[in-house]
Amino acid sequence: MKSCCGHEHDHEPAVSTARVLAPGSTRIRIEQMDCPTEERLIRDALAGVPGVGELQFNLLQRVLSVSHEEGALERVILVIEKLGFTPVVEDEAAPQTGPEQLSTKKHWWPLALSGAAALAAEIVHFSGAGPQWLVAGLALLAILLCGLNTYKKGWIALKNRNLNINALMSIAVTGAVLIGQWPEAAMVMVLFTLAELIEARSLDRARNAIRGLMDLAPPQATVMQADGRWLELDVQSVNPGDVVRVRPGERIGLDGEVISGSSTVNQAPITGESLPVEKRIGDQVFAGTINEAGSLEFRVSAAARDTTLARIIHAVEEAQGSRAPTQRFVDRFSRIYTPLVFLFALLVAVLPPLLLGGAWFDWIYRALVLLVVACPCALVISTPVTVVSGLAAAARRGILIKGGVYLENGRHLQVLALDKTGTLTHGKPVQTDSLNLFGDDEPTHAGWAASLAARSDHPVSRALARHAEEQGLALLEVDDFTALPGRGSQGRVTGRLLYLGNHRLVEDLGLCSAPLEERLEALERQGKTAVVLCDEQRALMLFAVADTVRQSSREALAELQQLGIRTCMLTGDNAHTAAVIAEQVGVAEAQGNLLPADKLGWIEARQVQGQMVGMVGDGINDAPALAKAQIGFAMGAAGTDTAIETADVALMDDDLRKIPAFVRLSRQTASILKQNIALALGIKALFLGMALAGEATMWMAVFADMGVSLLVVFNGLRLLQK
Repeated sequence: MKSCCGHEHDHEPAVSTARVLAPGSTRIRIEQMDCPTEERLIRDALAGVPGVGELQFNLLQRVLSVSHEEGALERVILVIEKLGFTPVVEDEAAPQTGPEQLSTKKHWWPLALSGAAALAAEIVHFSGAGPQWLVAGLALLAILLCGLNTYKKGWIALKNRNLNINALMSIAVTGAVLIGQWPEAAMVMVLFTLAELIEARSLDRARNAIRGLMDLAPPQATVMQADGRWLELDVQSVNPGDVVRVRPGERIGLDGEVISGSSTVNQAPITGESLPVEKRIGDQVFAGTINEAGSLEFRVSAAARDTTLARIIHAVEEAQGSRAPTQRFVDRFSRIYTPLVFLFALLVAVLPPLLLGGAWFDWIYRALVLLVVACPCALVISTPVTVVSGLAAAARRGILIKGGVYLENGRHLQVLALDKTGTLTHGKPVQTDSLNLFGDDEPTHAGWAASLAARSDHPVSRALARHAEEQGLALLEVDDFTALPGRGSQGRVTGRLLYLGNHRLVEDLGLCSAPLEERLEALERQGKTAVVLCDEQRALMLFAVADTVRQSSREALAELQQLGIRTCMLTGDNAHTAAVIAEQVGVAEAQGNLLPADKLGWIEARQVQGQMVGMVGDGINDAPALAKAQIGFAMGAAGTDTAIETADVALMDDDLRKIPAFVRLSRQTASILKQNIALALGIKALFLGMALAGEATMWMAVFADMGVSLLVVFNGLRLLQK
């Protein structure tokens, strides 16, 4: 069945799914809804339907999301069917539609035959080799073969007081027939149908750019059965808790935790990482990634519809439905532009003959040319194609953007605030220094400290315990272990009472000395956290722990500076540590000892000054600041529900270099949007002038209208190469 853009969709007629659902939001797939033409028609038709709330159109996926009251869905379906469409309510439990179902198909023979008939009409007319009735017959055959659907949709649009491309083309072709321009009327309809088909095929590339991600996850997985057998099952039937095996070279079908084996996994489809990642027991694996080396067995942690890959696809599809600022402007402009041009064409047809004595046929012809040029399709379709291409390009690089508004606004970013732990640093403290303060028995003192540290879950203690494990130190039994909040811990090792804690604990024990004070202050000036092992008489050993800086942080901040974006680190750590880390990574400004409310206040103060502020954090601890910033960036979002759901932009790994890449992509997107608007309006203005001067023909107008549509679509698709 053809869409009103002129191309066909090879699918069975849908059964009306007019069933009562619970009030809420329902997704309706409308296969014929390809262009803003159909969107405006449906939006206007549903405007007065009782119980219908917000409408969200995703043209590239042909999906309409309707917020409605109970019982209103039946009315929505009926209204859409009266417009000549075949709406199908999507089943939330069903697997997502694959990209192969979204491609357009068309039988070429009617279009080829109509083209031959139109060409024959032109030849007979210009050569004078046949009677006028033959010219008219050939032209009429061409129009009927390829234009009936355009007339049908044009009539529906006119009944609904909607001047879309089908209505304009129907009026123009009919007018040309009435004034005897049979060959031109036929050629205009053939060229229009052909151009619409080419445009639809080119749109398929953008349409499937995101949906193609679904192919990354294999349809089947090898699952362990209760009797120990391994069986190939559809991934949709695999439940969390099941054990799945994946061989070398296979794609991983579901998210899970490795329970057996080790391998390297290519995670580029999810995180954008260029190098494979080592996976061992306890590590997470994600659907859509590629197992490269060894065999792995993992326990499934999420159903197929809830994997990280599925959430990425869902998030970007939702982003497609939200309107970017440029798109909102274009939509408002087109609603005013088209009726005005239609009225102008009517005046061109009537006023010169009435007032100036012009020839009626001449000025009516010029008015018809104006109608063909008037369609704003090129202007309207260019924006969603460009924005979705940008969203797809970002997703391929591990940057999940939650809406076109953030993709567009990224170019305006002036200030970027960054959390320290887990953002600029790895978020995993490591032991950097150790110094024996009393006696020569350093291994014994280190073993005592490690034994105490292993009993604590504090990040600093875990760093000491991890270092001891790497060094092969044996842990000893600890008796009477007690945590000392804000200071450290104590316990008996081999019957000896020991303390492991910070500077405050040493002072409380009365064991601090001038030399120890100097060493502690020196470590703190280096941005390190000092820990001291003491017994009841003296300090025995000094340790230092530090959170190491990511190499990518230095490169990212240098790139941001080149882009003209000022950076500031906001952290709850002390001022010494903040200053040291800031110097190491090259951040322009550092603020220490900040509570979440303080970070929020810092961002608000910059916004009051009129600055566009972004915030980078982990998506949870920095929630107030992330929410307040114009653009919130979540780090390490792979596998994290909260980060994907709350952030405006989620970086699917921990690489800050993706932020300058996002800013550059935003600037490229904005540049292409401006180019497309200038092309669409400039070429239309040129042909409007030519039409008024009588220098443009109707088929030239079709080439101008559809040619610029194809031009802006191809220009927008360039972002997919980024």
